Amino acid sequence: MVILRDSGNRQRIQLHLRIRTSDANRRSFLDFLREAIPVYKAPGGIDVLLLQNLRDPERYIEVIDYDGLSAYEADQLRVANDPAPISLLERWRGLLNGRVEVETYRNITDEVGL
Repeated sequence: MVILRDSGNRQRIQLHLRIRTSDANRRSFLDFLREAIPVYKAPGGIDVLLLQNLRDPERYIEVIDYDGLSAYEADQLRVANDPAPISLLERWRGLLNGRVEVETYRNITDEVGL
């Protein structure tokens, strides 16, 4: 989780999900994301970014960007209780090789005066 501040001083939260999928699963993975991302974003205040590693094209980072703490907390409840995102997450895990790494960071740029 990365906590950011936007120009309006609202707390932004980002989850960085480090994942791997085989080249053979690439098309299925991307087709799945085309279907799933609108569901992820549906409550509003959520954006999704997909990054592919240039040196290892089977490695990706999914960035889930929340426009504030309340959007993040509401989405955590939704993911835990709503059958639609729960089902999508199960399908997503089936397309991956290995475990998902979730990294958590706190942005301290303002605190150190940068």
